Amino acid sequence: MVQIGKKGKGKTKHLLDRANSAVKDSKGSIVYLDKSSKHMYELSNKIRLINVNEYPITSSEGFIGFICGIISQDHDLEMMFFDSFLKLACLEGEDISETIATLEKIGEKYHITFVLSVSVDAENIPGNTRANVVVSL
Repeated sequence: MVQIGKKGKGKTKHLLDRANSAVKDSKGSIVYLDKSSKHMYELSNKIRLINVNEYPITSSEGFIGFICGIISQDHDLEMMFFDSFLKLACLEGEDISETIATLEKIGEKYHITFVLSVSVDAENIPGNTRANVVVSL
């Protein structure tokens, strides 16, 4: 699932609310990836917050490897939320379609739902990603 919108349109608040709602019905674990720990107190204490900037990720391939590492350590992982996806995945100004496709394959294989917050206008989202957009702010 992807939520899109311009910077400052409330994507983070919507993502936080969605994560906090998901934890109520979740039977597995939930991870929230962000570029800082700023939202620590806005998330349920049942959600693991990871500050991605604490790790040396410098490419989208490195980001995918990081995600796979998290998955390999938590067999109960059910959902992952990515705030500021373009920054986290080192994809600012880049084509995101290949990374999204890779996440879809990983999600299918390991039964994990990925929810991404992407700062981009609706008309600039790649065609194959449009089907995954659930919220456009």
